[in-house]
Amino acid sequence: MSSPSMTEPAAPIRAVPAYTWPEDRPRSWPIVAAAGTTILLWASAFVGIRFAGHDYSPGAMALGRMVAASAALSVFVAVTAGRRRARTPHVGTRPGTLPRGGVLGLVALWGVAWFGGYNVALNAAERLVDAGTAALLVAVAPILVAVAAVLVLGERLTRRLGVGVAVAFVGVALIAASGFTGHADKVGVALAVLSALLYAFAVLLQKRLLARMAAPTMTWLGALAGTAALLPFAPTLLAELAAAPPAATVGVLFLGVFPTAIGFLTWGYVLSRWTAGRTTAATYLVPPVTVLLSWTLLGEVPAPLALLGGALCLTGVVFATRR
Repeated sequence: MSSPSMTEPAAPIRAVPAYTWPEDRPRSWPIVAAAGTTILLWASAFVGIRFAGHDYSPGAMALGRMVAASAALSVFVAVTAGRRRARTPHVGTRPGTLPRGGVLGLVALWGVAWFGGYNVALNAAERLVDAGTAALLVAVAPILVAVAAVLVLGERLTRRLGVGVAVAFVGVALIAASGFTGHADKVGVALAVLSALLYAFAVLLQKRLLARMAAPTMTWLGALAGTAALLPFAPTLLAELAAAPPAATVGVLFLGVFPTAIGFLTWGYVLSRWTAGRTTAATYLVPPVTVLLSWTLLGEVPAPLALLGGALCLTGVVFATRR
């Protein structure tokens, strides 16, 4: 066999395309599944608040809910941190590291605003208005977030998102005009709008902070901060806990573990992968689901005009979030 000549040109090196592993390919179904879980759990929260609100005052219910949520989140963080260390014993656990300084202060502010202020305002609102009205008034928050995300976060407001938000807003306006069941208490409406403002502020702040830390860690720390802010209601909670029926107490525990702990974990997962405008527009699905649950479980029958508003909300979210 003859050897190649030193002057003979070498064979060209052909680039071999890199193989893309299935888990490296972008997948949307986990995000959609997490968003659907959040929507269902958050819709059930409006019904749960309405149910337990007969036996628990707004502040006591918020504290009981957050104690349960903080306990569940603490277990989740401890288990996931242990598994991470077991998988990579010689690798740093950067995703679970705790923030410091100003970032930690902003996380605490987020937790106090959403887990503290939002919960108390919403609990108080649902003592005066039905679950469907509260859910649809809180649905104003995604409109505020979508607009503020363009002004503050520099996100692009697409025509599809803008039209979807506008259609959904018309649906919300129809509900706010007379209430979902034909009656709207002015104080209750004002408290629900306050909840929407706190909601929008918390979403925008969370979107910025998720770029610096993992969603589970932020949710856990925020829950602890919200619980601490609600501690002045502890004496009231203890007194009402002794007098409340078991079903109401189970409702409070449900609110803490499912809509709060699990719901906010899935929400953080979605928000860290979608834009703030797209994620919050998806939450327009919460009011229609709330209506179905409150109609079925609480017997709160919606008015025909309210059903039209709910249909518009659903149309708007589908149009705004569909690629």
